Amino acid sequence: MTTAEFTQKMRAGQLLFGTLIVSPSPMWPAALEESGLDFVFIDTEHIALDRAQVSWMCQAYARMGLPPLVRIPSPDPFAATMALDGGAAGIVAPYIETAAEVQALRGAVKLRPIKGQRLAKRLAGGQLEPELEGYIRRRNTNALVVNIESVPALNALDEILAVPGLDAVLVGPHDLTCSLGVPEQYDRPEFLSACELIFRKARAAGVGAGIHFWGSAQEQVRFLRMGVNLLVHSADITLFRKHLRQELAAVKEIAGLKPLSSSGAESPNI
Repeated sequence: MTTAEFTQKMRAGQLLFGTLIVSPSPMWPAALEESGLDFVFIDTEHIALDRAQVSWMCQAYARMGLPPLVRIPSPDPFAATMALDGGAAGIVAPYIETAAEVQALRGAVKLRPIKGQRLAKRLAGGQLEPELEGYIRRRNTNALVVNIESVPALNALDEILAVPGLDAVLVGPHDLTCSLGVPEQYDRPEFLSACELIFRKARAAGVGAGIHFWGSAQEQVRFLRMGVNLLVHSADITLFRKHLRQELAAVKEIAGLKPLSSSGAESPNI
């Protein structure tokens, strides 16, 4: 899938599955070839990856037809352009709470390479020369996605969704439950109602609706039925830990040894 196809499908509400990739190992892309993924999610907000590593990952996954969606460390337009220069198919901006933040990111993601006063005038509604306008439209097919993960973001959701060029919103469950005062309680009605509201309003606005979640298959299907079309399923490190514990416990049980204790699904807090 190309970057342009990824962005178009996201906005059109087509179902897309991804996972969070933590490891920059050169063995990892080949391991994902037959995984059934549509895209990969690379997180530089919480994960210690440098710019060269992220660019290598983006280039490798893009060549495989897995568009790399990169979360930048903060809602900084300059960080967004650096990730795009490295090969990101789209940008996820964390902890967005205002339409003004989205508008600034729109300039970085959708209107490159103009900057400075020309960019400010274009964002304010001004027009560019027709040739330059067409060049920018053809060049900038990357996706602009923002994290909705706080009560202030919920309160400003209509204004956020109205910003031109926004392609999808992505719920951050951990931060959202904390903002709602029910940390890591993903079955609480307050959290589920907030998610349903976000997904419904996004889809009604012609914007993709997403979530990053690591719980059970039943819990993830519940979000799909609420309207999610962009699902980031778990993470490589979470899946490795889960299956390592399960397989070691099985070996020890068969061998008559004391199995590892199981604490169920674990939140990666991202």
